[in-house]
Amino acid sequence: MREPYRMGGLPDRVTVYEVGPRDGLQNESAVVPVEVKAEFVARLAAAGHTVIEATSFVHPKWVPQLADAAELLTTMERVPGVRYPVLVPNERGLDRALEHGVTEIAVFASATETFAAKNLNRTLESQFEMFEPVVGRALEHGLRVRAYVSMCFGDPWEGPTPVAQVVEVGRRLLDLGCYELSLGDTIGVGTPGHVGALIEAFGGPGRLAVHFHDTYGQALANTLAALRAGVTVVDASTGGIGGCPYAESATGNLATEDLVWMLHGLGVETGLNLQALVETSTWLAARLGRPSPSRVVQALSPRK
Repeated sequence: MREPYRMGGLPDRVTVYEVGPRDGLQNESAVVPVEVKAEFVARLAAAGHTVIEATSFVHPKWVPQLADAAELLTTMERVPGVRYPVLVPNERGLDRALEHGVTEIAVFASATETFAAKNLNRTLESQFEMFEPVVGRALEHGLRVRAYVSMCFGDPWEGPTPVAQVVEVGRRLLDLGCYELSLGDTIGVGTPGHVGALIEAFGGPGRLAVHFHDTYGQALANTLAALRAGVTVVDASTGGIGGCPYAESATGNLATEDLVWMLHGLGVETGLNLQALVETSTWLAARLGRPSPSRVVQALSPRK
């Protein structure tokens, strides 16, 4: 790694919230064997990750790739000091998470009416009727609850998402007791000024995290804008895999390696071993049958 050069207004350390095993793999058409998923999670922990979103208890009819969630949680090794949150869509998902000893969950909301209907089969308002009992019961059982909000910058059916609408949805989730709110640019249309304006509309970074997709090549620029606004938690997917099965225009997530290259170049600590991440992505790409979209993985992988 080259010598770092600091920029003003950046945090000393950033937590990379790894979503590869869940948000990354969920969009893969060919089912990945549970043994490969378990090794993927183990490799991520060995590379230094302290939070790895392992899977989701979504109905297998909607996301067949994650039908093995219970088997994965039984199979995979849990490293002390590493958090393994699980996405749950409803109370049935919460029941299954509790049965398998999960200590942290995430819920997934929409900032727009159309995506709420397509992804959750709910209206923008009635989605909270689903989240309230899930969050309430999870907190009663001592679980930590994170919230995602999708379509924060734009929606493929509705166009640009009003900032005030995102803030209203996000604040309601935080008021339910979620410890953190991840702002998702599901279709990758955000730009740095928009990122800053949205964070400012929330009154500052507070309990915010960011989740960018790289559809228009803006994910790193948007991340830098979020960091300069005070955000210290960034979602990313090793190898840049992922998308959204309910929004065709949602391409891959921000690649963990690309993020780490930038952060280490800025002198921002992550606790992550970049070479180990590159090796993991190269290993996974071979099992998925296609090269990693991460530019850093492409640059640092051995040439054949």
